[in-house]
Amino acid sequence: MERPDDRIASALRFSSELVAWVATPWALWGQSWLLAVLAVTILIGLPTVFSTPGDKAQVLVPVPGSVTVLLVLLQFAAAVTSAWLVWPVWAAVLVSLLVAASLVTERRRWRWLLSTDHQA
Repeated sequence: MERPDDRIASALRFSSELVAWVATPWALWGQSWLLAVLAVTILIGLPTVFSTPGDKAQVLVPVPGSVTVLLVLLQFAAAVTSAWLVWPVWAAVLVSLLVAASLVTERRRWRWLLSTDHQA
């Protein structure tokens, strides 16, 4: 199975990740600045270090496609949850729609990632 063209999916995915990177530490800052820093470090660091061969140009630590899918789901969950906690309703609704669109466009890539011939 050939890796699908995911230019639109990657733009939506990156936008959703960016929301997670901003909104999650924002939501946690009132509880603990350390938790806020740790959260953004995890949200950015884990996908940077762990990736599926063939999905990124540079793979530091190869993992099965299922791990990559779970890391993306973590980003999406953080984006939606944090947006609803700290932003006005209209902004949280927009973030929820962005993540929903991301979920739809990610399906082909996730199918490819989960195929047995792309496991680390």
